[in-house]
Amino acid sequence: MSQVELTTLGKSCEFFNGKAHEKSIDESGKYIVVNSKFISSEGKSFKRTNEQMFPLYKGDIVMVMSDVPNGKALAKCFIIDKDDTYSLNQRICCIRSKEFDTKYLYYQLNRHEHFLAFNNGENQTNLRKDDILACPLIKPSMEEQKRMVQELDKVSIYIEKISDNILRNLKNSEELFLRELDELFKENKENWISNPLIEVCLEITDGSHFSPKTSSTGEYPYITVRDINNDFIDFENCKFINKDDYETLLKNGCKPNEGDLLFSKDGTVGKVSLVDFEKEFVVLSSLAIIRPKTDLIKPELLKYILKSPFFLQKAIGLKTGVAIRRIILKNLKGIYISYPKDFSEQESIIQKLKQLQIESNKLYNRYERKLAFCEELKAGVFKRAFENELIEAE
Repeated sequence: MSQVELTTLGKSCEFFNGKAHEKSIDESGKYIVVNSKFISSEGKSFKRTNEQMFPLYKGDIVMVMSDVPNGKALAKCFIIDKDDTYSLNQRICCIRSKEFDTKYLYYQLNRHEHFLAFNNGENQTNLRKDDILACPLIKPSMEEQKRMVQELDKVSIYIEKISDNILRNLKNSEELFLRELDELFKENKENWISNPLIEVCLEITDGSHFSPKTSSTGEYPYITVRDINNDFIDFENCKFINKDDYETLLKNGCKPNEGDLLFSKDGTVGKVSLVDFEKEFVVLSSLAIIRPKTDLIKPELLKYILKSPFFLQKAIGLKTGVAIRRIILKNLKGIYISYPKDFSEQESIIQKLKQLQIESNKLYNRYERKLAFCEELKAGVFKRAFENELIEAE
């Protein structure tokens, strides 16, 4: 191996900050806005603009400078593949260099430990320009860089093939449970009742249309769509409001009670959670509060009905709005559902679905662990590759 040089990003690369595009987003725009979501999704998710505030060129490396605590986007990189196609957003930086092979520099910078060390796990991380310029880099000869890229590409392709297979299995494990829900609730079975959702509920309302000031020092949880995940309400990472705002929202009926269901009707439609505890909290208008008549239907059975692809397909067919896709509350109330009248049959279905969900979750978690192992393996291989070069440099 040829002798290598220790340098820094500031000494060997050009650094540029992006520009704010928030006021110039246009769905039919000519240029793709390179933001955090674009990079973290490997270019699959993006917004557009007609204003190319900071042009990017083929071979530029872009990197995320800001992320939530313990986020997976911080310092994630992406190589620009075309000219006259992209515009760089704020909180994303562009790195250019004539001293490195582009792919070699990408492999070395992507999620570099120097950048990740600024994440304390408690506050949002915002990398400053000086922090980035101080990043240590290993620079062998251009010939050696290209040789290493060939080797690392082989490893990357091999691990990605394994990861793609795991992702397919992960998707299948999710669909296993949903298929069973679909079979159960898509047709009205003999001796089952079919009614509009509102007729099996005491009330269907939504959360707060008033946006209170939130802070980390507030006393009362303020739950939004992003806090609802897999039947779990995230009270640790949600926003909080003060007592006065909480009491105002209480008067407006924005507090769910034990036995209520939360259903997301804005943005990511179809998230469902059963409130199976008594707690002081309120919800945003993007969530519907569904209060079932417990003398007609068990809340847990209604939860499974709301989760079923059959119900969700009906709900999505009723979505409206241009900028934000949402379900109108009146339409949600009118969706017909089918359920057994007999409570012992309801309970039998609940227990069957609980067990199936347990098995499905076990399978899902097993594949998630395998996927995480692949990511760690890939990161470890790249880390060792550059550690070996560091030893050679010393």
